[in-house]
Order: sequence, then structure tokens, then C-alpha cells
Amino acid sequence: MPSAPSDSRIRVTVHGELDFDTGDQVRDRLDEALAASAGGVELDLSGLDFCDCAGLSVLLELRHRALGQGKTVTIRASNPTADRLLDLLGARELFSRQQSGGVEPRRPTAATLPSPKPASLPGVGPQRSRLVSLGASGSA
Repeated sequence: MPSAPSDSRIRVTVHGELDFDTGDQVRDRLDEALAASAGGVELDLSGLDFCDCAGLSVLLELRHRALGQGKTVTIRASNPTADRLLDLLGARELFSRQQSGGVEPRRPTAATLPSPKPASLPGVGPQRSRLVSLGASGSA
């Protein structure tokens, strides 16, 4: 994968399943995207059919590596399945645009969790990011 211009982020679309069976494949591709980016990775999870804790671990590991390189990982688009998992585990703020350095947000309690809602896509405008599409499906 060619390197990105110095001010760019790479947008990665993950679709299919992100779980124990597909995690290594997706992790490798996300690592490639992170290495090719100057500012980090923007994730589009709206095409995920399934994501479990092993899949979330892949995303958290990516975030950890990005922060170690002075980069960030944000979730640009999501779906109710991914939203629910991120909300239940208190991990949504870790992938927000307002994330800072290594400051971890406080974990919300169950009483403060919003009910899952379909994700809304951000407005369309000029983009400097490149698009990478990742497909993962269950093992054969």
C-alpha cells in the first residue's frame, strides 16, 4: 500500500464479520492502513454484520498502536450492532474525534447508556482521505 500524503488519514470500510475467526485478517489490513497513514485511520463500520469482543479487541489494539505513533483512530460511521457493543463496554469515546492523547474517558454506568439507535452518516464534503475496503466473512 503506497504511503499517504503527510496530512492525510486513511478511511477503512470494514464489512462482514469481525470476530475471532476473521480478526487476524482484519488486523493485518488495519495495520497496513495505519502504517500508510500520516494522521491515522477513520473506520466505517456500517457494513458489519457481526462484531464480538474479539473483534472489538482488534479495534482497541489498533487504537493503542496508533496512539503510540502519535496517530488516532476514529469511527466515522457505524451501525446498531457495533454501536451497542461500543456503548455496553464504554468504548465509544475512545474512537471519537475528540479523543486526546492517552486520556481514557470514564466508563459509563448501565443507567446512563442510551438505547441503540441507527448511526447517522456525517455530512458529505471534501475529503483528503483514501478509501480502503475490507471484507471479512466466516471461515470456510
